[in-house]
Amino acid sequence: MTISPLPAPPSGRPPFDAVLCDVDNVIRIYDPAPVSALEQAAGLAAGTVRKVAFAPETVLPLLVGRITPDEWAESVARGLTGLVSQVTARELGTALARSPFRADGTVVALLREARTQGLRLVLVSNATVQLEEDLEVLGLTDLADAVVSSARVGIAKPDRRIFEIAVERAGVPAERCLFVDDTIENVEAAAALGMRAVHYREPEDLRRALAGGP
Repeated sequence: MTISPLPAPPSGRPPFDAVLCDVDNVIRIYDPAPVSALEQAAGLAAGTVRKVAFAPETVLPLLVGRITPDEWAESVARGLTGLVSQVTARELGTALARSPFRADGTVVALLREARTQGLRLVLVSNATVQLEEDLEVLGLTDLADAVVSSARVGIAKPDRRIFEIAVERAGVPAERCLFVDDTIENVEAAAALGMRAVHYREPEDLRRALAGGP
C-alpha cells in the first residue's frame, strides 16, 4: 500500500521524536465474526464471551505472561460454565483465543512513513507471549525499532512502569514522545507522564497526530 507523504507540521518539526504505539485495535484488527456466530448458535447474548474473557481476573494473567493463550481459553471456558455445555464453552474459548486477525494497511503505511522521517517507533502492547510470532505472521517484524510486550516485561498498561520502559527504549524524554492507543485509560496514563497522548479511533487520528495536529 502506498500513501501520500505526511504533511509537514506548521513549525516544520513535529513536537516529538518518537512514537509509542499500541498494537491491538490500532495496528492489528481482529475479526469477531467466528465468535459472534458461535455465540448466536449457543443462544448467548452478543458480547458474552468477551465480557467473561476480558474480566480483569481472567485476562490479566495472560497479559503479564503467567499463562498461555490456550490456558486463557480454558479460563474463559470455565467462566462460561452454567451458561452453555462444557463442550460449547471450550469451543467458544478456543475460538476467541484463535480469532483471525489482519494488519491495518493504512496504519502500517503511516508508521513506516513516520520512520522514514527519522522518528523512533516503539510498539507498546498489552499482549500475549505470542506477540512476536503474530508480528511475524503479519509481516511486521521490521516495523518498529523496539517492542514492549506486557507478557515479556510482566507489567500491563496502564501501569506507569510499562510506559517508562517504552520511553527508555525509545531513547528520548517522555515529553518528546507521541503515544497512540485505543484505550482511554492508557492514553490518560501516558499523558500523566508528560507524553503527547492521542486516543485512537480511526487511522485519521494517527495521520493528524503524526502531522503535529491536535
